[in-house]
Amino acid sequence: MEDLFQVGIITTTHGVRGEVKVFPTTDDPARFKKLKRVLLDTGKEKLALEICQVKFFKNLVILKFRGIDNINDVEKYKGKSLLISREQAVTCEEGEYFIADLIGLKVTTEEGQFLGEVKDVLQTGANDVYVIQVDGDSPYASRVSDKKKELLLPAIQECILQIDLEQRRMQVHLMAGLLEEG
Repeated sequence: MEDLFQVGIITTTHGVRGEVKVFPTTDDPARFKKLKRVLLDTGKEKLALEICQVKFFKNLVILKFRGIDNINDVEKYKGKSLLISREQAVTCEEGEYFIADLIGLKVTTEEGQFLGEVKDVLQTGANDVYVIQVDGDSPYASRVSDKKKELLLPAIQECILQIDLEQRRMQVHLMAGLLEEG
């Protein structure tokens, strides 16, 4: 399981005093008000930064970091991710999962047949949709119409029977119409 979660991406600078505009990748951008520290993923290393000011503008969060007081000091971080540790993350309710924890889960049918693995999670508003990369050796591979061999599975109780993060497995029910009839 992932130990670090992305909460935002620096889009650009804001003003000349070292502030940055951040596109939030968290469900609740207001949580930046409660965050004291984040990790900046520079690509080479992860820098610990202390947040000393938070403002909101349209769909962005404007952050000021302690010790960074010049536009030139932050300009190089455009496009870089801001991360938090699992301990800083919000607590999931029962039946809720971090997307990062779902990616890579091995997916089997209720009959125990291997289907593939979770490749992505699409957030549609009504319910999430799990993108399953169907394994070429799976008995279902020939019944998936997509050339990429992806199956879109709605994250609803009727389809998702069990998720076991410790075993890295997901058991699913394939509803009628999800697969092409071959």
